[in-house]
Amino acid sequence: QAQLTESGGGLVQAGGSLRLSCAASGSISSINAVDWYHQAPGKYRELVAALSSGGITNYADSVKGRFTISRDNAKNTVYLQMNSLKAEDTGVYQCNGVVTIATRTYSYWGQGTQVTVSS
Repeated sequence: QAQLTESGGGLVQAGGSLRLSCAASGSISSINAVDWYHQAPGKYRELVAALSSGGITNYADSVKGRFTISRDNAKNTVYLQMNSLKAEDTGVYQCNGVVTIATRTYSYWGQGTQVTVSS
């Protein structure tokens, strides 16, 4: 079964770092473009980082200079390196990827991973 699976969340003190992973499995042959979303408690989900199929990155103003999105094609995995974490970074992080299965492309969501930043 094709899926994207996030991992790497957890509890960290303010100022600390975490690296989230979004790994493709099953019949997914490649991840093309990927977006990372953040949903804080009681708030709407927001896009925080994007990586295009051509390698162009974009970040929300709130995370610029602190978060870095990258990919490892050999592992079919996309990462979100989060540094200098703040309490407001707390929430669920989900990846949404445009993936290739056989000769077609599809949009998949991961299940999310919880990040809690203590102040």
